[in-house]
Amino acid sequence: FDLANNYGPPYGSAEETMGRLMKDDFKPYRDELFISTKAGYDMWEGPYGNWGSRKYLMASLNQSLKRMNLEYVDLFYSHRYDPNTPLEETLQAMVDIVKQGKALYLGISRWPLEALKFADQYLKERDCPLLIFQDRLNMLDHAPQENGTLDYCAENGIGFISFSPLAQGLLTDRYLNGIPADSRMAKEHFLKHSALTPELLEQLKKWNAEAGERDETLAEMALVWILQQKGVTSVLVGA
Repeated sequence: FDLANNYGPPYGSAEETMGRLMKDDFKPYRDELFISTKAGYDMWEGPYGNWGSRKYLMASLNQSLKRMNLEYVDLFYSHRYDPNTPLEETLQAMVDIVKQGKALYLGISRWPLEALKFADQYLKERDCPLLIFQDRLNMLDHAPQENGTLDYCAENGIGFISFSPLAQGLLTDRYLNGIPADSRMAKEHFLKHSALTPELLEQLKKWNAEAGERDETLAEMALVWILQQKGVTSVLVGA
């Protein structure tokens, strides 16, 4: 289960839902579950409710554990790179979170390559090796391959997990014959009308035909493509 402090709306509500599930159904199976959460984006007002300070990361995780009815998470992420907080502060807070038993493993999401390299070395030296790096990778977005991130992870024993593997729904059959009224594109929610150019639509229809020849949906083929890329260990799929 992949969570973050501000998943919602409103902020915190996804973790609260997870907390109800833990209480009502999942508690006997806790040791069979792998649960992650994150902190790094806007969560509450004031200077300590955002970015990557020690105070924010520790306070946020304490709040997350309370919402989810958990004593610890399996994986805690720095959700984004903070250019204004020393990397040592962010990373030492994460090390201390593991030492306190509030997280078993550490991850980072969407950090620049040089910051990733620094984090990898810093955490290894403190016996809290970086488990996984999260970034967007799909058939339309190859940035982690082009900027060297995926190669670095593969060569240094760091897992890589892809979010948005279906490109907000573009890599499905949802938009092949127009824009459904109930779609996120129709609402301009994370996905704009302008994204679906005539050239992209032509490419999507071509890929959809190729998927059909493989007895797959376009979505299935898109997930298979990601899993076949060097260095990828997991794909983040969800409802």
